[in-house]
Amino acid sequence: MTIQLEFTPELITEIRYQRYNHLVPLVQRRMETLLLKAHQLSPEQIEEIVGVTGNTIREYYELYQQGGIEKLKEINYYKPEGELVKHIVSLEAYFRENPPASISRSRKRKRWMTKNDIRQVE
Repeated sequence: MTIQLEFTPELITEIRYQRYNHLVPLVQRRMETLLLKAHQLSPEQIEEIVGVTGNTIREYYELYQQGGIEKLKEINYYKPEGELVKHIVSLEAYFRENPPASISRSRKRKRWMTKNDIRQVE
């Protein structure tokens, strides 16, 4: 199934701008894919030029259909949080007032303050 997308001249101008000026390389790649689609290149040609798979290209097109250029500019990286996040304020305050003499002492103090083995958490 071919995904049909329509592009106005204004939209192509915006896509081209984002392709070269957006700060995130992933967004630039998404814009390049759309720009090539706007110029009616085949999916195989786009895969070759951009260096992504057909599934990735379809994902970009679906994102565009869902929310236009703004949706393509969204970045949703997975950012896991460690166990120490819940202690960050108290740890930072303590170590600002009581700088440790060594890394070993720092670990011992963190372990004592969080009741966790810091080597497993980090």
